Amino acid sequence: MKVVVLAGGISTERDVSLSSGKMIYKALKENGHQAVLLDVYLGYTGEDAEDIFGKEEDWSGEIAAIGEENPDIEAVKALREDGGRNFFGPNVITICQAADVVFMALHGENGENGKIQACFDLMGIRYTGTDYVSSALCLDKGLAKELMDYHGIPTPKGIRLKKGENDPKAVPFPCVVKSCSGGSSIGVCIAHNEEEYGLALQEGFRYDKEVVIEQYIKGREFSVCVMDGRALPVIEIAPVSGFYDYKNKYQAGSTVETCPAQISGRKTKEMQHLAERVFQVLRLKSYARMDFMMNEEGEIFCLEANTLPGMTPTSLIPQEARAEGVEFGELCEKIIQTAVKG
Repeated sequence: MKVVVLAGGISTERDVSLSSGKMIYKALKENGHQAVLLDVYLGYTGEDAEDIFGKEEDWSGEIAAIGEENPDIEAVKALREDGGRNFFGPNVITICQAADVVFMALHGENGENGKIQACFDLMGIRYTGTDYVSSALCLDKGLAKELMDYHGIPTPKGIRLKKGENDPKAVPFPCVVKSCSGGSSIGVCIAHNEEEYGLALQEGFRYDKEVVIEQYIKGREFSVCVMDGRALPVIEIAPVSGFYDYKNKYQAGSTVETCPAQISGRKTKEMQHLAERVFQVLRLKSYARMDFMMNEEGEIFCLEANTLPGMTPTSLIPQEARAEGVEFGELCEKIIQTAVKG
């Protein structure tokens, strides 16, 4: 099949997206597909865009490893000769229309807010992952929490706060402050007192006009991928130091991950059932990753759902699939086949 692996963009998770895209692209090439790795924002400026799938070229050659800091987006924007008036880079739509399917390797606001999915739906372009409705629901962490709470899914108590609004300070310390539509733990801080809280709000509002302030759950962190409505094995995430922030997520050796997680069979089933419920409540399709905390009393809380979770060398979903005997190339193939079947 002709497959576009769509990555990059201008979100704070650009580098994560490119790393995911590189890994997916290489797997699809090994599977025998005519694959192209395409930056959604920078596009392709060659004159042979319609014949791009026939080119013998390694489209992943210049992609570096993920750094410890999130990327300089203004520097990326400066690379567009047209000034970036259109979000889609040169020839992106043309190439995607020529493909049999687009593998969505985008992360963050650009790829997960539903806008690209809605655009592709209107243009008849098939793509992997969930649709525009569930993408929009999940990227708005405040709205997703309210829906989970309404349906009886345990989630940390919290509030939404827009920039400039009067802060009711309804969540006691320690609390977590995070941008409402961020990802990869960018703009996430734990505040133990008023001084840290003020700094946390500043950090959260750097990336969004709205933040979520929620109770801090002390305990163990887990993640569960759901594919086509069925939960995969539970994975536990234990950072060597600090919490599961941007650095700990993407720097090798920063986190100890155990899959299947070393918890009781009863707790495993409970967490998997909750993950499947979240998948259903938030109208998710194809695959998604749900993140959880389990406190010292054994109570489980769903933090959020990720509609386009990472597929990097250190990502969680490939590890969960491997625990069931599914290697990365087969995992990518399963995701593509789900998209093609519609």
